Amino acid sequence: MNDVLVSLNPDEGYRTRITAGNNSLIADEPVDAGGNDEGMSPYELLLSALGACTAMTLRMYIDRKKLPVTGIDVRLSFHKVKPEEPGGTEIHQITREIIISGEVTEEMRERLQYIATRCPVHLTLHSDPQVVDRLVVVPPGARSGQTTGSSTNALI
Repeated sequence: MNDVLVSLNPDEGYRTRITAGNNSLIADEPVDAGGNDEGMSPYELLLSALGACTAMTLRMYIDRKKLPVTGIDVRLSFHKVKPEEPGGTEIHQITREIIISGEVTEEMRERLQYIATRCPVHLTLHSDPQVVDRLVVVPPGARSGQTTGSSTNALI
């Protein structure tokens, strides 16, 4: 359905090429985390996915309802919130601020805020998604996807 290939050459540090269909981009870590800051960090990509999905979902609704909206901005941040009590669980918190330009009534604002919660990425993040991991080992020089019968050594 939504297949993505992420490739990292260890000779290039943390610089990572991400390919999905005909599109590609570079991810990297910031310099202070050992990268070269040549692309967004993994958390910035996560926030970008939520922000883009939010804006697109709102745009679809705005177009369908012909609302007088002239712009949509979504500002996101990610924070790890330390527990107040010793032994408590650290909370991973995403803050999403949606800025709508246009002549929007209070009723429209409330509806747009609700519609934002219906974007597919938002729903996925709230659904306790399950990540199924599989580790495939290939011989040196082989490219991903070119495995031989005994090259799958481990399933995690």
